[in-house]
Amino acid sequence: MMNSQDPFQQLYHDLGRDNVSYERLAQCYSKEIEFTDPFHHVQGLDALTHYFTQMYTNVRAIDFEFIHSLSQGELNIQRWTMSFRHPAIAAGKEVTVEGCSELVWRDGKIIRHTDFFDAGSMLYEHLPVFGWAIRKLKERMQ
Repeated sequence: MMNSQDPFQQLYHDLGRDNVSYERLAQCYSKEIEFTDPFHHVQGLDALTHYFTQMYTNVRAIDFEFIHSLSQGELNIQRWTMSFRHPAIAAGKEVTVEGCSELVWRDGKIIRHTDFFDAGSMLYEHLPVFGWAIRKLKERMQ
């Protein structure tokens, strides 16, 4: 359930390929942001803006559903489900990925953002050759 008072949730609710900008990201992120996900590690708001611009360029649709949020001091954990459509992934069909973001806030801005999610279920399982192999491997492990 999205909390409209949460600036992080509001940013990701509103963010799309047509509105990624330094100014928009600066509403939540510090200039010294350290961002890590299973694919990249970037430092600084300029680098984060560049990464997000590239990432969102071909996304046809994206939505975050926030499940819950836990906070203690400067630390905030956000659990979410992301649904997106990208022409090069799953033949453009919707892909859903569960994950969580670990955020460290200081002076009202996020200084560290680490995303945790299964990169295989997001990307690799939907690529023609890799997808088949990964799905078979998962079946054998269950």
